[in-house]
Amino acid sequence: MPEIDSNINLKNLYEIDESLWLEETIKLLKSRHLEKLDLENLIEELENLSRRDKAKVASLLEQIIRHLLLLQFWQKESETNSAHWKAEIRSFRTQLKRNLTTNLHQYLEKELTSIYDDALGYVIEKTEGKLDSLPQDCAYTLEQLLDISYLPEKLT
Repeated sequence: MPEIDSNINLKNLYEIDESLWLEETIKLLKSRHLEKLDLENLIEELENLSRRDKAKVASLLEQIIRHLLLLQFWQKESETNSAHWKAEIRSFRTQLKRNLTTNLHQYLEKELTSIYDDALGYVIEKTEGKLDSLPQDCAYTLEQLLDISYLPEKLT
């Protein structure tokens, strides 16, 4: 069992050295010294971790949507950029697959409309509003967005 320094005040340590606070907290958890935990800061850190994970997967999904929209609707730039867009889509999907858990998958299902709206806003800005045919509602299912081989049909 790891040795715990009983003289350490975890609340003070958190303010001084967050990394050392984390190491000491892990030691306390492993040794089941739960009464010595700094619960207030531990809860805050766990909530922050959850928010970071959600933000990361939402950002990756937004990137996938942005590039799918560009690939499908921006015909003027498609010839010179489609290979790049496809490579980006693949990269973002791979990263998302590595980070996705059941809980985060459910989060993306719940937030898909909002994430799509953000992606759509980006594409409108990037294309200076020149694409008339962009769907206002997400035309992709979450399964399609996560599918490594899915690409939408281009408009002709």
